Parts: sequence; C-alpha cells; structure tokens
Amino acid sequence: MRRLGRALAALLGPGDLVLLTGELGAGKTTLTRGIGEGLGVRGAVTSPTFVIARVHPPLGDGPPLVHVDAYRLHGGLEEMEDLDLDVTLPESVVVVEWGEGRVEELSEDRLHVAIHRTLGGAGDGPAPAAGDAPEVRTVTLIGVGERWADVDLAGLVPDRLG
Repeated sequence: MRRLGRALAALLGPGDLVLLTGELGAGKTTLTRGIGEGLGVRGAVTSPTFVIARVHPPLGDGPPLVHVDAYRLHGGLEEMEDLDLDVTLPESVVVVEWGEGRVEELSEDRLHVAIHRTLGGAGDGPAPAAGDAPEVRTVTLIGVGERWADVDLAGLVPDRLG
C-alpha cells in the first residue's frame, strides 16, 4: 500500500482531492503514508482519527498534505466546514479517509480509492490457519472530473496487493 501511495503521489498536485474507502484495517492510512513519502512532506503520517485532520508541510517545493479522517463525523460537508478544507484544497493535496458521501462537494474533480481487504489467496487449496493467512487487497481507482479524464490509472495497481 505504501508503494502504491508513492506511485499515486507522482500524479498528485495542489488542488487534488483523494477519497479513501475501505473497512477498518484495509490500509487507508498506510496508503496515505506512502503518498506523504512520495510528496516529501514533514512529519510522520499517522491516523488522524482523534484530531480529525493533520497538515504535513512540504520539505521542499511540493504541496502540503492535508490528511483527514472523517470516520467519527456523521454529517456531510457542513460538519467539516470548521476544517476549512475548501480554503486549503487549492494549495494542498487533501486525502480524506472515510470521505465518500461527506466531502464530494469540495471539488468536481477527485480521485476515489476503494480498498477491499480479504484474507488468504484466491481460494487455491485449504484455508490457512488463523493468523497465518496473508492479507490481500484489491484497489480500485476512479477518477472523477476533467482533472482525471486523461490520466491512466489502470497501470498503477496490480491485480492484487499482498
């Protein structure tokens, strides 16, 4: 997931909104950590669940990373207005975990990243013992809007990430 995040970072720039969906433990924060590494931002990228949002300033000339966790927010964009994401978005890369259905109104252009996690392989042979099963992730990237119309996202994600 970190490697995918670094690859995504190469495509991202100021004004980009990325929405991450997937169950708990799917790898949303790990993906965001990779994005932060790829963007070259300061500070450890950790889950902002209890602070809701963290800003990671760039170490160089790149954009800051704004990492938001909307898990505990039950309302839509109006509940997130205090975060001033609409002000921050033009100069930053904004990544929102659990953002689907909450922040789409921020931008007509956004990247949806859906992560599905399963245990074990593709059903080849007997099920592994508990704790021994590898976690396999399937990631779907969907670009919405003119910004993503000509971006080839298909080659970024292997069929399965383990």
